[in-house]
Amino acid sequence: MKTALLSSRLATRSLKSSHGGNGHGPRHARRASCAPTAASVPHAFAWLKRPKHNLIAGRWVPAASGKVFDVFNPADASVLARVPDSDKEDIHRAVAAARRAFDAGPWRRMKPNERGKLLWRVGDLILEHADELAEIESLDNGKPRAVARVADVPLAADLFHYMAGWATKIEGHTIPISVPYAPDARFHAFTLREPVGVVGQIIPWNFPLLMAAWKLGPALTTGNCVVLKPAEQTPLTALRLGELLLEAGLPEGVVNIVTGFGETAGAALAAHDDVDKVAFTGSTEVGRLIVHAAAGNLKKVSLELGGKSPNIVFKDVGDLDAAIAGAANAIFFNHGQCCCAGSRLMVEKDVFDAVVAGVAAHAKKIKLGPGLDPGTQMGPLVSEEQFRRVTNYMHQGKQEGACYVTGGEKAGGRGYFVQPTVVKDVKPSMSIVREEIFGPVVVAEPFTKPEELISRANDTPYGLAAGVWTRDIAKAHRIAAELRAGTVWINCYNVFDAALPFGGYKQSGWGREMGHEVLEHYTETKAVVVGL
Repeated sequence: MKTALLSSRLATRSLKSSHGGNGHGPRHARRASCAPTAASVPHAFAWLKRPKHNLIAGRWVPAASGKVFDVFNPADASVLARVPDSDKEDIHRAVAAARRAFDAGPWRRMKPNERGKLLWRVGDLILEHADELAEIESLDNGKPRAVARVADVPLAADLFHYMAGWATKIEGHTIPISVPYAPDARFHAFTLREPVGVVGQIIPWNFPLLMAAWKLGPALTTGNCVVLKPAEQTPLTALRLGELLLEAGLPEGVVNIVTGFGETAGAALAAHDDVDKVAFTGSTEVGRLIVHAAAGNLKKVSLELGGKSPNIVFKDVGDLDAAIAGAANAIFFNHGQCCCAGSRLMVEKDVFDAVVAGVAAHAKKIKLGPGLDPGTQMGPLVSEEQFRRVTNYMHQGKQEGACYVTGGEKAGGRGYFVQPTVVKDVKPSMSIVREEIFGPVVVAEPFTKPEELISRANDTPYGLAAGVWTRDIAKAHRIAAELRAGTVWINCYNVFDAALPFGGYKQSGWGREMGHEVLEHYTETKAVVVGL
């Protein structure tokens, strides 16, 4: 897809020139009074000033308790907005609204082409408001506005456009059956694909708008009704998207959006007995909690979780500079806050020093700054909690004896900035090698034999993604077949498309996002047999 490739090219150009997150963490402890001005965010400022409420049954309402919490700008720790501090009662009201909409409303009974037209309109509205959404996303998440404008926003719109087309193509099958105990009987047997019902969706903070689209698109095109819980760190674009959904004509109660914390609102949604399915993107640790919470009524569960992805560079890559730029993009894109980040750089020994030096050179040139600064190539980490997590891993690596080629420290300024970091001389037992850091930190390891490479690459509880860089296409296919990962990029990285399924092996999750595979998670199959 052009937008995905443009995102990759933008990041690569930035690298060449000088360049989980789960929504279940504790509250920020830090508060500040400064806020963006109308001059700094012309599209978003007026919207940020308006009171923020939950979307329940087509209306914007405060939390039942009346409580709110602050949403912070990670670039300077200032308060952007205050949103409802929702709890179990708010989730109950939202689920009840979704249930009424599913059981008695027009959504699942709507003609498929009409449902598709409405979803297409949502995609159009996202593009119409692209500048505003990019600015809100940049302020809320910290990512550069330019990246949000060419990647996050267009990809979100494209997801709705893609899923709109599926509304008319969700089909069953006719099945010729032979019943051994009724040899003379005739039957007409067929299947129907029907919506699951009420779906609870919990999304992360690293791509807030895009993850909302990934979740909502397939749920809506299949006729489900939804309660969406955005991450407490980054709820703003989800709320703005809710306004666009209403503007597009979505019936009341079909999508409900409830802000709050994971341990309160998120836990209540995952455990609610009137929710038929829960979909979660975030950390593997919280994914386990979701599974336990869903056990009460055995609701369906899909999970897109953590990763510790190997990015493998062979000496026969040909264009070594392109591989180096690609390896830098694989880890530093979105500040390393990507579940599929190429955080384990595995390089054939003959070119190891050159690749590590090249990636480190890219890292040293990256300009850190606020997302709205046109010159920024990497923004801050999303929160104080995430800042502490990443810097703690950096310190652990040093204590365990790793060699820091560059970076390894926090960066200056009021916000949650850390230096892009390249580490070598690591051991398999080190925490920075084994555990997901979710920041701009890459560990580099040499290898000599492909047979040892595969076992080392697969020696992780995760299996979300991997990269392979080589000119030998036969080798690339062999390696890709052996890697236990849901996505393998060959001579590229971070390429996404709405038609391409995304998800992980092992503890990286259950099921797939996007593509036609995702529709399986939002539909039930009903067999119908008619005696003739």
